[in-house]
Amino acid sequence: MVYLYREVAVPAEEAYRSRREPRVDMPVDRIEFETMLLGRHMSLLTSRGGGRLDRSAYILLSRIRAQGPMSIGQLRDAFGLDTSTLNRQTAAMLRAGVVDRIPDPDGGIARKFAITAEGERRLDKDRAENREGLQRVLADWTPEEAARFADDLARLNRDIERLDGRPWPRD
Repeated sequence: MVYLYREVAVPAEEAYRSRREPRVDMPVDRIEFETMLLGRHMSLLTSRGGGRLDRSAYILLSRIRAQGPMSIGQLRDAFGLDTSTLNRQTAAMLRAGVVDRIPDPDGGIARKFAITAEGERRLDKDRAENREGLQRVLADWTPEEAARFADDLARLNRDIERLDGRPWPRD
């Protein structure tokens, strides 16, 4: 395995030996490196055509779909983002027609964001493209390997959410 280290490709063992920082657990190093690449590669698995949701809209819409209509305060609590960031992101989503502001269905004062039919359509389209890209990558994996990987990713995400105190709603 070769890592890009200090802008030069070097064998992984050499990169680890030459670090000036204290040595950490090698699996943690590898997990950090591989999750960084995973974030990059996920965007490469899908089409580059127009009409895709930006990353923040994709994540916010996914949460609203899972939890139901949410206020800015609820989104702030769910994601740990500041209100101004969420105002910018939701304003862009309103302009794109993927959410509407609605009165709180539970009778509260704050208005909530609900996913629109266009938001549902675009989220479904992007999610289908993501799945198709992953299916191409996993084509040579056995069903057992894919299931084990899915279980390990779910465990990693749940443990992150536990430490962060912001669990994602799951089925």
